[in-house]
Amino acid sequence: MTREPFPQPDAPPVVSDVAGVRAAVRRARLGGRTIGFVPTMGALHRGHLSLIEAARRHGDYTVVSIYVNPTQFGPREDFAQYPRDLEADRRLCREADADLIFAPTDAEMYPPGDETRVRPGRLAETLCGACRPGHFEGVCTVVAKLFHIVQPDVAYFGQKDAQQAVIIKRMIRDLAMPIRLEVCPLVREPDGLAMSSRNARLTPEDRQRAVCLYQALCVGRDALRAGQGPVGFVLAKMRGVIAQAGADVGIDYLSLVDPDTLQEVSEPRGRVMLAGAVRLGGVRLIDNLVFDL
Repeated sequence: MTREPFPQPDAPPVVSDVAGVRAAVRRARLGGRTIGFVPTMGALHRGHLSLIEAARRHGDYTVVSIYVNPTQFGPREDFAQYPRDLEADRRLCREADADLIFAPTDAEMYPPGDETRVRPGRLAETLCGACRPGHFEGVCTVVAKLFHIVQPDVAYFGQKDAQQAVIIKRMIRDLAMPIRLEVCPLVREPDGLAMSSRNARLTPEDRQRAVCLYQALCVGRDALRAGQGPVGFVLAKMRGVIAQAGADVGIDYLSLVDPDTLQEVSEPRGRVMLAGAVRLGGVRLIDNLVFDL
């Protein structure tokens, strides 16, 4: 299938209804294309673009969803403040050569009378799941809906949301979904801060301090590799790094876990993941490092 040499000014088209997405995907399949899917909540950045580019490298017809899903936010979380700019997102999708944007309304995703939910298992009880009750039920529900709407061959997720990727991979397996999950590398700012849509909500001062989480993860990784004491000692050392950023930086968790089971590791060996979440200035940030010992 031939493509225009340059993206057109009105590309990619934005579709807000299920029927429109399915019709576009059907045409792509009839043209011999496989379907790549990048689910997002908008406020796109280079991390998101790396997922779109991964789909394009595989030659997929690339669908990007942009939807701030209300069911994965708690009552005191930042749903109302979450950044939204569809036109800016569309420009970035055009630059990355995406084929289609699915930007549904709440009524399209959760029509009147909607009550079915997808409940994850033990993988959702640790890390962010312990701090955000119901969060991953909302994530699994909306992703399952999006998968059924778009019907992709391959879905692209980022390593920054490591727990989410593990849970979605399990959901795909447990529900026998004919989808392959690709987890793409985490993308960072030059100073190491993990790229996140929520970074836009940081004040300039908090933006400078936000790198403390990445710095703490690096200190923990280096300490574990050097064999500097038990896990508890290493985690305490990491908390000290974050404390230097200010007493108002709250720690939701710092944990050393198995990257596949998400269970805490007390005697680290082999492949492990250090994960953390902090809050500063009303913004919650997460990050992780996966490495071998």
